[in-house]
Amino acid sequence: MQVLVVNCGSSSIKYQLLNMETEAVLAKGLVDRIGLEGSVLTHQPEGMDKVVVEADIFNHSVGIKMVLEALIDANHGVISAMSDINAVGHRIVSGGEKFAASVLVAPEVKEGIVECYDMAPLHNPAHMLGINACEELMPGVPQVVVFDNAFHQTMPKHAFMYGLPYEIYEKYHVRKYGAHGTSHRYVAQRAAEFLERPQEELKLITCHLGNGSSITAVKGGHSVDTSMGFTPLEGLIMGTRCGDIDPAVIPYVMKKEGFTPEQMDTFMNKKSGVLGVSGLSSDFRDLENAARAGHERARLALEMFAYRVRRYIGAFVAAMNGVDAVVFTAGLGENGVAMRARICEGLEWLGTGIDPLKNQVLGQEAEISVAGSAVKLLVIPTNEELMIARDTKEICQEVP
Repeated sequence: MQVLVVNCGSSSIKYQLLNMETEAVLAKGLVDRIGLEGSVLTHQPEGMDKVVVEADIFNHSVGIKMVLEALIDANHGVISAMSDINAVGHRIVSGGEKFAASVLVAPEVKEGIVECYDMAPLHNPAHMLGINACEELMPGVPQVVVFDNAFHQTMPKHAFMYGLPYEIYEKYHVRKYGAHGTSHRYVAQRAAEFLERPQEELKLITCHLGNGSSITAVKGGHSVDTSMGFTPLEGLIMGTRCGDIDPAVIPYVMKKEGFTPEQMDTFMNKKSGVLGVSGLSSDFRDLENAARAGHERARLALEMFAYRVRRYIGAFVAAMNGVDAVVFTAGLGENGVAMRARICEGLEWLGTGIDPLKNQVLGQEAEISVAGSAVKLLVIPTNEELMIARDTKEICQEVP
């Protein structure tokens, strides 16, 4: 079985084609700048050179068509015909409370995704464009949607509710939903396999750290709390997002700066975080280099990030009454040697410590804690595309 995994953004399409007999990636790529000047397809067949195709890509339908043409191309294709694609799996950022698991696309499912537009205004509409384009170009091919927040639907009510009048939840479904759920689910499963222990007996804290970051408490294989909230703005300080702040700061800054609600939203989502603190960059690699060169605000931004991560780890240890392993994943989690060390410097009370030599690992599964640590420190590269493909395969095989 061959599954095409599609992740649509407002002006982009990321994709992978996987052979699910071996779970091997046959090809992957990116359609970028859809509807903009300079639109381009970058296609990477496994074991071959990248292929770059510059063209006028007016919409997502044109982009999906180019992806399919690249996959069957005589020179750089990896399948002989579109009919070789047995199913399509789509990443969907928000399914609200409607979806607690991945599902086969149907009219009522599409309606549910549309109803969640307000919760993910930059993402869900783009995902729908991808679904509609695939339906148009591959009629009859089953499509599955995998929701980024579905993994967090197991959170207890006392963890996901906010301290607002209850009718706000009843009328508008305002609550914590979380994000990066597909990543947290994948690395929690891999961590259990790495530790050679069943998920059901493990308490894990998974740290998805990158430009967007979130931390999840995973108890017995289920999410019981997570750092992101109603939107991905809550939680850790991030690349450009402010994370947790006193809500009273919002009207105060709006009044002082004369911001509209839209301007304040942009201010918190795109101009804050380590970018806003450092005044330099949202890229942690730039900040590390600057801090070593004596840039004080870059150093401050890094320390703030590490402190917030440690604080959430401590909170989630309390939430689960213990922890067996802390897992680092995503771009910064997998490759941020200095940041991992900075975070773990304050975790000695857990009965763990980071081994400086083991911590030199980049993008590979490894234990980085010192020998004899009661709590293991792990690096587990994430693979959201594989998780989406697995869900797609499983659901399609259940269809009569």
